[in-house]
Amino acid sequence: MYEWFISRRYLKAKHRHGFISLISLISVAGITVGVIALIVVLSVYSGFTDGLRDQILGINSHIIVQQVGGSIHNYRQVREQILDADNVVAATPYLYAQTLLSGTSGGTGVVLRGIDPETAATVIKLPTQMKSGSIGDLVQDETARIPPIILGKNLAQDMQVGVGDRVRLISPSGPLTPTGVIPKVKTCLVTGIFESGMFEYDSTLAYMSIANVQAFLGSGDIVHGIEVKIEDRELNRADQVAGRLVAGLGPGFIGKDWMSMNHNLFAAFKLEKIGMFICLALIILVAALNIISALVMVVMEKGRDIAILMSMGATSTSIMRIFFFQGAVIALAGTTLGVIGGLGLCEILSRYQFIELPSNVYPMTTLPIKVLPLDVAIVAVSSIIITLTATLYPSWKAAQVRPAEVLS
Repeated sequence: MYEWFISRRYLKAKHRHGFISLISLISVAGITVGVIALIVVLSVYSGFTDGLRDQILGINSHIIVQQVGGSIHNYRQVREQILDADNVVAATPYLYAQTLLSGTSGGTGVVLRGIDPETAATVIKLPTQMKSGSIGDLVQDETARIPPIILGKNLAQDMQVGVGDRVRLISPSGPLTPTGVIPKVKTCLVTGIFESGMFEYDSTLAYMSIANVQAFLGSGDIVHGIEVKIEDRELNRADQVAGRLVAGLGPGFIGKDWMSMNHNLFAAFKLEKIGMFICLALIILVAALNIISALVMVVMEKGRDIAILMSMGATSTSIMRIFFFQGAVIALAGTTLGVIGGLGLCEILSRYQFIELPSNVYPMTTLPIKVLPLDVAIVAVSSIIITLTATLYPSWKAAQVRPAEVLS
């Protein structure tokens, strides 16, 4: 194919105006930088999304089953029904309460979460998040008068307490007396400290056994819901599994999956990811404009060569191919270098993790990187389409050369 042969000669040849070669190099560099930036940014967004999801699912379950309008009284029976359902791995009851926690250095509001230590370990990742103590410490000896409690790392630091110290739980919803409502106060023993990696949870969450929370609240033998863990392969179809669970339990029950409970957060991440893709794609567009400039000037410089080729029988289509191939080489070179550079930079950032993030602002301490093959493919294809489109006008311009006018 002589068009490819001539296109290569034009690429290798020294131009009378070195500025044309410089523009070609700038075009390649622009495409490379744009592709690198796109791959790294999209990988960071994917890493943030997956990291945030894992940390949320470390504290919360995949699905929460609740009863409409109140608490679940026959929760043991309901749990057994849930365990018999398809795609369910484990289930555990839970109880929530908003209370005050007081220590020697002051008090603060906390979310008190009552769990069953035996079954909760199969649903949430609390056992692996323990920095000191264990989830089994929540199982209280019948002779013990002070119930055990597990605090988040930041909560314990703010209150200046550690394992072995005592804190007081205060509930404003106490008994009504002639002098007013008397708050409930319960002294607890700190038996463990956990760290989830999410500041919001580590600074506001405390765990106790369901029995102790029920006794503290005076609620009786009830729970607020059942937390359910499903198979990992069904994680992105948790809403469908939740629908089947509710249908199996009968009327009066509702199911919330992890996606719907955090819909706004992940929708924001998705929207930002699309926005960043569009913004950074403009870098490639600028490089594509440089390709147009370079090829137009090559067409002007090689006008006599084009006229001679056409007078020798070359068709307009052949002339277009010559300059299209020249632009395609620039496009493919820039895209290939960009993909290699982007993947290489992602590997460096992922392996060495030298970019640290403040834990009180972000849900992870280092910059998360996750390279998705689909993202890389979309970036590469988009880059090639944009840059190849930029070669169409200069190629068409070359095909419009009139040999009689140029050679006269």
